Amino acid sequence: MRRVRKVGLIGWGAIGRVVGTALAERRVEGAELVCIVDNRPLGGAAPAPQLSFEGALERCDLIVEAAGQGVVREWGERVLTSGTDLLIASTGALTDERLAKRLLDAGPGRVSFTGGAVGGLDLLQAAVALGPLDEVRLTTTKLPSTLEQPWMDEELLGRMRTADAPVEVMSGTARDVPVKFPRSTNVAASVALAVGNLDAVRVRVVADPAAHHTRHVVEASGAHGTYRFEVAHLPDPGNPATSQVVPYAVLRSLAALAGRTGAIL
Repeated sequence: MRRVRKVGLIGWGAIGRVVGTALAERRVEGAELVCIVDNRPLGGAAPAPQLSFEGALERCDLIVEAAGQGVVREWGERVLTSGTDLLIASTGALTDERLAKRLLDAGPGRVSFTGGAVGGLDLLQAAVALGPLDEVRLTTTKLPSTLEQPWMDEELLGRMRTADAPVEVMSGTARDVPVKFPRSTNVAASVALAVGNLDAVRVRVVADPAAHHTRHVVEASGAHGTYRFEVAHLPDPGNPATSQVVPYAVLRSLAALAGRTGAIL
C-alpha cells in the first residue's frame, strides 16, 4: 500500500489557497493536507489547522513552500535537516549560490523545485547532459504595474507608467535579475537551475501596457540543437505578479512526489 504524504503548506496567498484547497479536497492522490503555516491568523478560512513552523515539522514529512523567497532563506535548511522533504515554488531564492549549496547538501530531507510558469526545463536538462549550450536567453514580459520596485528611479518609473509600447526594464544574467524582482522572476532562476549555470542565462525583463498575458520566451542553442519555448499565461487576479498556472504546477510536482502513476517526469 502506498504511503500517504503528510503535507504542510507554507503560505495562504494566491498560490497557497489553490494548492491547499485541492489538497483538502483530496484531489492529489497520495497526499494529505495536515497543516498550514502563515504569519497571519487565518481563522475559519483555513481548511486545516494553522500551526507554527516547528509544529509543522513535527507532523509532516513534506513541506510545500508557497510564501516567497524569504521563507526559503530562513527555513529551507531547517526543514531538510529535520528529515522533512521540501518542495520549493520560489526558486528565485536559489540565485544565492551559498544558500543553494546548503540546501542541496542538507539532509536527510530531500529538496525539489517546481518549474512554475515555464515549460521545457526537463528538455533543457537533457540537452545540457548531451553537451554544453552556447547561448540561453529568457525574455519575460509583464504589465508595468507588476514590475515596479522600490529601487527604481523616477525616470524609469515614469517611462513604465506612461508607456504606450513595450519598455525594457532590465537586462542581465539569471544571477542578477531575480534579486531585483523577487516576486516576478522565479522563471529566470528555474531556467538557470535547469541549465546549471546562473551566469549562462541572459535575461530581459520587459514592461508592456498591452500584456494581458504574462509571457516567457526561452531560447537556447548549442552544437547539438536549437530550442525555443514560449508560454503566455493570464496573471492571477489576486496577485498579478504571478501567473494563474503556477499553483497547478505546484500541484503537479506534489503529485509526482506523492507517487502518482503515469506522470511525465
